[in-house]
Amino acid sequence: MWPYYPDLLSRPVPRYTSFPTAAEFQLGTGAKEYGAAIEAATGDISLYLHIPYCEKICWYCGCNTGAANKKHRLASYLEALHREIALVGSRLPRGAKVRRIAFGGGSPNAIAPTDFVRLMDALVVHFPLASPDISIELDPRTLEDHWGDVLKGVGITHASLGVQTFAPHLQENIGRVQPLEMIERATAMLREAGVGSLNFDLMYGLPGQTQDDIEDSLERTALLGANRVALFGYAHVPHLIPRQKQIDATNLPGQDERFAMAQFGYRELTGLGYEPVGFDHFALPGDPLAQAARSGRLHRNFQGFTDDTAPVLLGLGASSISNFPDLIVQNEKNAGRYRMLLSQDILPHSAGIVRDADDQMRGAVIEALLCQCQAPVGPALLAEVTPRLEPYFERGLCSFEDGVLRLASESLPYARSIAAAFDPYRQDSQRRFSSAV
Repeated sequence: MWPYYPDLLSRPVPRYTSFPTAAEFQLGTGAKEYGAAIEAATGDISLYLHIPYCEKICWYCGCNTGAANKKHRLASYLEALHREIALVGSRLPRGAKVRRIAFGGGSPNAIAPTDFVRLMDALVVHFPLASPDISIELDPRTLEDHWGDVLKGVGITHASLGVQTFAPHLQENIGRVQPLEMIERATAMLREAGVGSLNFDLMYGLPGQTQDDIEDSLERTALLGANRVALFGYAHVPHLIPRQKQIDATNLPGQDERFAMAQFGYRELTGLGYEPVGFDHFALPGDPLAQAARSGRLHRNFQGFTDDTAPVLLGLGASSISNFPDLIVQNEKNAGRYRMLLSQDILPHSAGIVRDADDQMRGAVIEALLCQCQAPVGPALLAEVTPRLEPYFERGLCSFEDGVLRLASESLPYARSIAAAFDPYRQDSQRRFSSAV
């Protein structure tokens, strides 16, 4: 189904959840512009709230998260988050309309349900909510029964469960043990709470994983009725994520095996009735994400592929990222410094980048290639990138006609690599990213 060209996959590339990527963020950049950007935001707005704590830390995880084993640590963090909600909300024009709210982490269910309700109450008080869709990421290992009534009362419409794999031996290998019964119970609870769109995060490329393991996980996912599936390749980068040193690297599949796993997963999911969305998401035909992909309304942001069309995303919480058309800013990653800044009513900005016209143009091309598999490219930009795209042209993975660069149907594994040709920051960078597959 997919031709295998290992030389075209040898270079690690970003996932392009933003452009420029976080690798280009500069400390202090965007601090002055951030407040002004909030005050000028109009139209539809999306919110993302980051809870950087988990009850149990998985060995593979690259998220900015820590153990939620000290009540005073959580209480202090939530106090600071409430301050940020009030501070940012006071600057946002009343003409803006918040139509989406996403809670991520970490694990939002690392906090108490009553604390979660208080966060929602604070958003109601300080932001102009317009009947928003509300989504939440959840850890099924710590999803207690009392969360069901809370999620139903708040009106959660979308939820994502970190499943990763159903295979017990693989769960042991990555430090995330969660029996099938636990996933079944969490799924039933969420459906009872009124969650209409449920996503399962799954991974391939795990140590000791086989195609039989992947097939079993995908079939169980379909039987449980997940509306969406995010099938990620595990990125083993212990030089960046020290906790991954606990994973046995000698048992990791090679690039050819990873490629075969990705292809097998694609074939299995489409055979089970899911439609491909971008290069690593899948959704049932009736789900809004699949509908957005079919209609050309698919977008990409820090949460992956999305049907969210809002031009402004406000990130709240330590390490969260806010995205404006001409500006990307990231909050302070360290929870202690984050709390200190907010104790002085200072926006907890840490780093960012001001996006000039060239950045915005290239970002639009990259997003269109990853979301719609085609993008208009002007003559000057085409002349610049053609030498880098030549190997892909030669093998029929992409073509250019009538001012539009199009990806071939079999080029999905190479989409990120092709997109990287438009990224001037990557050409001479020594920074290491995840495998292209």
